[in-house]
Amino acid sequence: MPTRLRKSIRDFEEAFHEETEADRRRREQLARRATVRTHTRRLEKQHKHGTLRFILLVLLLTAVAVGVTVAMFETLYVVMG
Repeated sequence: MPTRLRKSIRDFEEAFHEETEADRRRREQLARRATVRTHTRRLEKQHKHGTLRFILLVLLLTAVAVGVTVAMFETLYVVMG
């Protein structure tokens, strides 16, 4: 084989290996990004649900306090009246 042809084949093989390695790195990076994105979405969803639960808890406690206060004064009115 002529030297020129061997060099051309060698260059082609090196370029192929470099491209293969670059593709592998790109795939790994995409997989890492997808994992991070999934984790971030899950955390945001948990935070959103936690905030909603907290607001509902505060509203429920307020409603119970108002209800108990009204019932106490009505009972007091019946007993005193």
